[in-house]
Amino acid sequence: MESTVEALEGNKVKLSIAVTEGEFEVDIDDAFKRIAREVRLPGFRPGKAPRKVLEARIGLEAARVEALERALPKYYLEAVDEHDVDVIAQPEWEITSGQEGGDVAFEATVEVRPQVLVGGYASLRVEIPSPEVSDEEIEERIDHLRESFAKLEPVERPVQEGDHVTIDVAGSRDGEPMEGLTADDYLYEVGSGTIVPEFDEQLVGAEAGAELTFTAEHPQPDEDPVDFTLTVKEVKEKVLPEADDAFAAEASEFETIDELRDDLRSRFGMVKKVQARMAVQQKTAEALAELVDEEVPQALVDQEVQNRLQDLAMRLQAQGIGIEQYLASTGQDQEAFIADLRETATGGVKVDLALRAVAEAEGLEVDDDELEAEFQAVAERVGEKVAKVRKQLERNGQVSAVRSDLRTRKALEWLVEHVELVDEGGSTIDRADLEMAPDTSDDGDDAATEDDE
Repeated sequence: MESTVEALEGNKVKLSIAVTEGEFEVDIDDAFKRIAREVRLPGFRPGKAPRKVLEARIGLEAARVEALERALPKYYLEAVDEHDVDVIAQPEWEITSGQEGGDVAFEATVEVRPQVLVGGYASLRVEIPSPEVSDEEIEERIDHLRESFAKLEPVERPVQEGDHVTIDVAGSRDGEPMEGLTADDYLYEVGSGTIVPEFDEQLVGAEAGAELTFTAEHPQPDEDPVDFTLTVKEVKEKVLPEADDAFAAEASEFETIDELRDDLRSRFGMVKKVQARMAVQQKTAEALAELVDEEVPQALVDQEVQNRLQDLAMRLQAQGIGIEQYLASTGQDQEAFIADLRETATGGVKVDLALRAVAEAEGLEVDDDELEAEFQAVAERVGEKVAKVRKQLERNGQVSAVRSDLRTRKALEWLVEHVELVDEGGSTIDRADLEMAPDTSDDGDDAATEDDE
């Protein structure tokens, strides 16, 4: 077999492939063997009829057609491999000679992965959340913990937002009580808006013993309005404990408030570092995609959309629901959902193309040891032997895809190490601040703070 490749416009190439009559004769012989297994001839068991007999009965033309259908994709893939063509779609065939006899020649026009320009990738500036824990953040978490230990104490004054009131609720329409909207001694937090906004508006300023009558929209948007009568029976205010040593001893394993603050700073600091490290990769990829000005091939976007749909379907299936149910439960329109999916898929394709460009520019390669390590990782995930996984990937022609994925992963790692990191205020973040401190705590030492559950 001989082949050549010619670049065309629109990210396409044309592979011209020539197969000698002698080479193609092997494919014709294989075609006769397949036909022998499918036809019944008197005096011969299935698959045992010799080629001469079959040729006399059905003719050479049928076997040649069968051979062309089976062999052309094989020769095409050999040419793709020979010229290292990165195809992204199915080819369009044209047999130029050999349909009836002699040497076979054909052309395959196929779309290929484009190469994009990502000038300035080495000087990217990426904004991520600061890994530093501020005093204000610690006090917020202390206050949140104080909320958990707050007490409700009766007061004799008008209702204020944040108070808890004990009320009798009577919801009706045309004088008939409404199921689910009638209750006695209901404890309600004013300002929570958990029923209808009018509750909060009516209750603020009222006092114990007041009876409030008003009309409000039903909590369900498709229902008619409801007449409400609220009887205020008791008003209580939330009293938070002081942030002192006594509170620390009650709310945690620590004896002083300073020890509790230090523990919260350590724990929250680890969380913020993890969040910042995760943000580095995401924000770096997003910034890199912004450098791609070229239009990305729709074939790649279609593939990415399909991959994301399949991934979502598998995750939903594990929960026992389908995509239609998911869209209905989340209130999403199918058309808008697909449009959003295409937008994110387009961004994903840009990132992939840009990472390939970075890998090429920086000379990043994947050696056989790294490839073998990936085979091992895949085998462990699927619970198969490495040899079986490797053979399957080779049979499906996916080894080059695995190598490419590893190469783009290397490119992202390279970028993450070279981009400038800044916080929301534009201050530079030292990468050392993202490193996790070794865990020297006793496994049994878990602070009994509800805020960190």
